[in-house]
Amino acid sequence: MMKERGNIRDLPDDLVVEILSRVPVVSLVRLRSTSKTWNVLIKDGRISKKHDDNAPRPRHSLIIMLIDFRLYLVSVDLHSNYNNKVKIASQFSLKDPVYASLKEVDIRHVFHCDGLLLCTTLYNRLVVWNLCSNETKWIQPRHFFKESDIFALGKSSCKKYKILRINQSDCISGSVSILDCEIYDFTSNSWRVVGKTRSWFIPEWKGCRNGMSVNGNTYWLAALTKHWTDFILRFDFSTERFVSVSLPIDDDHLISLSVTREDQKLCILATRAVESSIGDVWIATKIESTGAASWSKFLSLNSVYRPFSFDSGLNFLVDKENKVLVCRGKNGISDYFLHVVGEDNKCIQVDHHDAESTCSLVFSYVPTLVQIQ
Repeated sequence: MMKERGNIRDLPDDLVVEILSRVPVVSLVRLRSTSKTWNVLIKDGRISKKHDDNAPRPRHSLIIMLIDFRLYLVSVDLHSNYNNKVKIASQFSLKDPVYASLKEVDIRHVFHCDGLLLCTTLYNRLVVWNLCSNETKWIQPRHFFKESDIFALGKSSCKKYKILRINQSDCISGSVSILDCEIYDFTSNSWRVVGKTRSWFIPEWKGCRNGMSVNGNTYWLAALTKHWTDFILRFDFSTERFVSVSLPIDDDHLISLSVTREDQKLCILATRAVESSIGDVWIATKIESTGAASWSKFLSLNSVYRPFSFDSGLNFLVDKENKVLVCRGKNGISDYFLHVVGEDNKCIQVDHHDAESTCSLVFSYVPTLVQIQ
């Protein structure tokens, strides 16, 4: 008599959790649709508790792109050529339970923190979204949200997630007034005011209203109200305070912020005051709670004859291992949405999109199974 072959679905839940905790997160996204039982295990948090320790790190760079108000996942191996074209690994669909629930939502802005996305829609709605588990939490305003609002998702030292909202509508029009700041608490599902200021603002022309998340805190390029002097602004989600971060060189023109793919270090791109076509990329090796920072120069670039220019708010990613920058297409309108800038420059086309498409944001994606609290 032949022994009947077993099925993984017949295994105890504890053993299935152990097996799936060793599967890369991106693969788990696809597995969710193959089994209701696995889907429950992924969503209820049992796998996420073990996954960070067990799962292998992806060799490919995972990149999220916001193209024509839709989110796409692209897996890029910088060691491969691809014939200068990569295929989209996933296209994500977001449905709003209030407005047109059967139709995809247009996404205006995206903020990334630890694999969780904080998205604003064209209808000024706010949602926290885990792409891996497809879990969403729609956030209701204290009064109402505005298109000019700036949002950030972060977490305190005790790993409690919070949302920061900065209301600076008057600053966009050039008439700086008092900025209101408030925090959303996931535990109480409510907002509370944490402060007001008129000493600084976050310029729209810097193209950096989304900010950068590093170790649960958020960084922006900001400007002093009186002198319009550029500086790096940090919000600490543990102390719920803003602080100015010291710069590597005083006379450089700040262009944009980013985060390294491997170890999530804050980066800054700045052009030299004497030569606007030469840009230096600096990586923060240490940032103190006081804002004092140590910096290391990572790369110097000359934008002449390269497929990009040092425009304010240039969207770029830093890959320390391969010593390159990955930038989105110039002016955001191009069928070549990714430019790999280093010793050997190359342009990478994203399949199924043409020159009429608009790419407004590119950022490194770190998948997670963390539940939205």
